[in-house]
Amino acid sequence: MLYWLTELSDGGDFYNLFRYITFRAGGAFMTALIFGFLFGRPLINVLRRSQGKGQPIRSDGPESHYAKAGTPTMGGLLIVGALLTSTLLWTRLDNAYIWMILFVMLSFGLIGFADDYAKVAKQNSAGVPGKIRLLLGLVIAGIAAFWAAAYHPDALQNQLALPVFKDTLLNLGVLFVPFTMIVIVGSANAVNLTDGLDGLAIMPVMIAAGTLGVIAYAVGRVDFTQYLEVHYVPGTGEILIFCSALIGGGLGFLWYNAPPAAVFMGDTGSLALGGALGAIAVATKHEIVWAIVGGLFVIEALSVIIQVLYFKATGTRVFLMAPIHHHYEKKGWAEPTIVIRFWIIALILALVGLATLKVR
Repeated sequence: MLYWLTELSDGGDFYNLFRYITFRAGGAFMTALIFGFLFGRPLINVLRRSQGKGQPIRSDGPESHYAKAGTPTMGGLLIVGALLTSTLLWTRLDNAYIWMILFVMLSFGLIGFADDYAKVAKQNSAGVPGKIRLLLGLVIAGIAAFWAAAYHPDALQNQLALPVFKDTLLNLGVLFVPFTMIVIVGSANAVNLTDGLDGLAIMPVMIAAGTLGVIAYAVGRVDFTQYLEVHYVPGTGEILIFCSALIGGGLGFLWYNAPPAAVFMGDTGSLALGGALGAIAVATKHEIVWAIVGGLFVIEALSVIIQVLYFKATGTRVFLMAPIHHHYEKKGWAEPTIVIRFWIIALILALVGLATLKVR
């Protein structure tokens, strides 16, 4: 919205700053951060009063989690609110990719809100049936897939860009839509599975957002894409502003989610943020790189899949408990140790993914 202040500029005054994506990205970061600090405590107080017993704790979970009983959930509302406000304020509102990402974020956020509400109301961990969540997620992702394809350059429509290999595209044809659906839904659920310890999910989400923001800015500039020899996707530079807002909003949330957490992100936040990150990967044509950057989320999701399939086949378990962060809890690792080590893994994987921009 503030971008339109450039119409008041004569090219050499303060208003001209709003032409620059980097300036508006900084503004988005600060706006989202301040939003989190201003509304974090009031939101937590409202959630605590309205939820009573807070998020139900799984009876089969690690014993250390019993002490967290009564902690309110739906803290993702704080991040989503900060993101929405900051993005609408600082991005160009004529950018189709921004609206596509916001659509995915808000839609998955609503699914998560319904799931959190059902858990709190019934005081059990069942929530909305998994099949309904999956079906709704696929519908949202399908809409986003057609949306992205409609605005990609003709040469990139329905194509899958392969990292490392210069100018290599794989024509998915009619498979592009189902592939995109898997990327977005898989991303949303992978982040959701990671959100099991205080502060565990939000920092890797911010690391991934920063990495995808750099990629989005790079592929949205002709000069950068020529130098890096990657595919040019006009308009994606604006996504850096969304990613900056996510980092700001994430830090504001982490202030209250740091151990011991005063509020949980809940499915409201994890599904919304995971879906948004998947949508960014699709918009920038970096779906495979996203699997590297978000490798921690992939590992968490795979640990659940492996556990379920192996148990059905043999009646025994590979991990003491899935997702894998609970396995290490069962092994006796302290929660802060798991969280910080997983943050380190997320940072390493993000740097590896970022390196694919240059390695050709």
